[in-house]
Amino acid sequence: MKLCASCFSFLKTPSLEELKKGEIPLHVAVIMDGNGRWATSRGLPRIVGHKKGAIALRETVITCKDLGIKYLTAYSFSNENWQRPRKEVSELMELFVEVLGRELDGMIKNDVKLNLVGQREIIPPDILAVFENAEKKTENNKTLVFNIAFSYGSRQEISQALKKIALLHKEGDIELKDCSQNLIEQYLYTAGIPDPDLLIRTSGELRLSNFLLWQAAYSELYFTKTLWPDFNRKQFFLAVKDYQNRKRRFGKL
Repeated sequence: MKLCASCFSFLKTPSLEELKKGEIPLHVAVIMDGNGRWATSRGLPRIVGHKKGAIALRETVITCKDLGIKYLTAYSFSNENWQRPRKEVSELMELFVEVLGRELDGMIKNDVKLNLVGQREIIPPDILAVFENAEKKTENNKTLVFNIAFSYGSRQEISQALKKIALLHKEGDIELKDCSQNLIEQYLYTAGIPDPDLLIRTSGELRLSNFLLWQAAYSELYFTKTLWPDFNRKQFFLAVKDYQNRKRRFGKL
């Protein structure tokens, strides 16, 4: 996997038509980092950065649809984020409800399917109900599958999958010889979703932060110093262009 730490701001932005002549990733994942720093650097409350980040995510969804990308997975709230100050968590929950309510009609109209990826049992029932309502109303949409990684942690995801398999083995439903990579994948939150081809992280941080550790084993990684609220269509195009310039060997020659 090739790491790219530059924001590529000096490069000419390719057009939509130019990008479509090359290989378009089937699945793009994004770690939307830098909302709080964006706000703090402007003397604004952190929640303002998160609101601006929601606008950037909306543009990313539209860009994916325009490019013909079939899956987008956005890391919106991690298991560890529950440990943030109560006021910030409360403001974020209100923002999630507000954004889902505002964007639901647009997702239905534009054939976008919403899918919650995360540990549902620890999500407050009223928040979970909003997500599941959006899932229900978009379940038949097919143009773009929009996975929101919410209350998500990859280590927790893998450990829960193994616990489920161990229980099935204990009950005699699975033999040890049947325990394979494919079987484990069936019990991940992302079951049935192809692994991401391209994983983008904003804000200059160079780590995965417990995001899609299993699924990103052969993803192309793209790091940019751009803070998430400033990550726009141009920035996304540059990331896809960089992806198109790479050769994916998957360990082969």
